Amino acid sequence: MKEKIETRGRLLLIDGHHLLFQMFYGMPAKIPSRDGKDIRAAIGFVGAVLKLIKMTSPTHLAVIFDSETHNPRCELLEEYKANRPDYSELPEEKNPFTALPDIYRALDYMGICHTEAVECECDDVIASYAIRYGENMQVCISSHDSDYFQLVSPSVRIIRYRGDSSVLCDEEYVRDKFGIPPTHYADAKALFGDSADNIRGVSGIGPKTAAKLINTYGHIEDLLRDSHKIENKRYRELIEGHREDILRNISLIRLDSHAPLPFEKDELEYNGCSLKTMDIIRGIGL
Repeated sequence: MKEKIETRGRLLLIDGHHLLFQMFYGMPAKIPSRDGKDIRAAIGFVGAVLKLIKMTSPTHLAVIFDSETHNPRCELLEEYKANRPDYSELPEEKNPFTALPDIYRALDYMGICHTEAVECECDDVIASYAIRYGENMQVCISSHDSDYFQLVSPSVRIIRYRGDSSVLCDEEYVRDKFGIPPTHYADAKALFGDSADNIRGVSGIGPKTAAKLINTYGHIEDLLRDSHKIENKRYRELIEGHREDILRNISLIRLDSHAPLPFEKDELEYNGCSLKTMDIIRGIGL
């Protein structure tokens, strides 16, 4: 990704868990520390953060992680994210979360704000930062979680990190890929579902049909209100027959932009880091 984001103020928000998993499973081989511990995830994470900083030149920066506490969305759907393994039952060498203490120490060493989202999901905290500060500064969100597409705007963009092949996702990217503007992404997804989060869509309605319906009728609430106007009988019956499922899905997918913010803007100021990855790794004693 060659483009740098030019603006007077730049807030880089990194989805910590997504980057952790990407590094843990993406690094080609184990890298032992001085005491033989596998530190590939920590090395990959630190290296990726440094590259993201170089790509975006942020004036403000935060890394937000999900916590392992109760997820409030599970109250809406018991099966929400239930398709994911229970990492507490895995041996240490197969559990990505064992790398978190080293990663937290590295972020502290680099002077980067980081925290775990406790009262809500990491997505909601990042969404709240993007909405609050997106009017006055450029916001870049690093994640492969497609839910963030609903936040994309002239001042908010998504970085899908893949090293030198990273992709910067703007409004045009979302329209070209899904046939809808970012403001309607959550509405369309409520129809076709999200297998990554174990959210079932309406059987028989895929992304293309969802885009056509949303482009015609607007947000989910408008679509359900005007469902009797849907000319295609099959789609009309599907929408009306799955009304409650669709409303539940939009509640699960639509990000909460009013989540409590763990840091104020001035706490997120970032002054840069001249160290290289291995300098940081050695600096924290690995």
